[in-house]
Amino acid sequence: MHRNPNNPILTRSDIPDIKPNLIDATSVFNPGAIKFKDKYLLMLRTQARSRETFLVIAESVDGVKFTVRDEIVHFKGLEKVKDRVYHIYDARITQIGDDYYIMFAMDMEDGCQLGVGSTKDFKEFEFLGIASNEDIRNGVLFPEKVDGKYLRMDRPNKARHSSGPTSGTSIWLSESDDMINWNPVAPLISGRFHYWDEFIGSGPPPVKTREGWLHVYHGVAGHFGSANIYQGGAMLLDLNDPSKVIGRCKHNILEPREIWEMAGQVPNVCFPSGWVVEDFDDEGFALPDSEVKIYYGAADTVVGLYHTTVQELLDAARESEIS
Repeated sequence: MHRNPNNPILTRSDIPDIKPNLIDATSVFNPGAIKFKDKYLLMLRTQARSRETFLVIAESVDGVKFTVRDEIVHFKGLEKVKDRVYHIYDARITQIGDDYYIMFAMDMEDGCQLGVGSTKDFKEFEFLGIASNEDIRNGVLFPEKVDGKYLRMDRPNKARHSSGPTSGTSIWLSESDDMINWNPVAPLISGRFHYWDEFIGSGPPPVKTREGWLHVYHGVAGHFGSANIYQGGAMLLDLNDPSKVIGRCKHNILEPREIWEMAGQVPNVCFPSGWVVEDFDDEGFALPDSEVKIYYGAADTVVGLYHTTVQELLDAARESEIS
């Protein structure tokens, strides 16, 4: 696994002024990612100098050099939500059939909720509804139904970083008939006290491989006292019963090492949130030697890209766990 030599691939200088709300952007980070009609698309979290958050789309032919559209993503119907929505951010994009679903965090008066929207063309977006009823974050949809149910991973916010935001120490599997009303099925993994992933949350949506559902998540080491260090790791779920964890990495696969990962709005952050797996077989399974592009927010300020393969991630997920 290695960082792209052009990193960081997106910075605040790449964000066009979009009057009247987004002018002289402060930061860009935590992108959702998808390959759509032979183009790589990122749904970027951007911040204005007012500290308002907006989603914008960037596109690329090679997955490295991106051009940002000069318009803010608007989810039609979001304005009908009765309670005040302060920000929407951290989009995760999943294709299911011919539709593309975006699950995102919504900062509201009583905490964070999960919203879900959809699109067919990445030009017009529809808000489908609030898909949670508790303080929760990091919702990611599976790319197909399992036993007739939509599945997602999510992270209830039931813990707090030292002198930091409300967070969580468990990733859960949830199921739904309609993508709006969700029921918890089982906890998948919990944070490992005093190691690299004390606090955890899902990264990009899982990918189907012959060995199981491959997933990248983030972990936060908070036991250093002076800093919370955000890193990336890998896990593997049973193909037929995703409530069963069959592999989880012992070591992280990504950690802050470059100056632009260690210094910024929130220091020491590598936050994987989007990926593109390039090659699949005729039955929809990711090929082991396929290249994987993983896009991540660095220091809540810029966007980075690192390259790996499906097999490297599977090998990492197969490591023996910390006892």
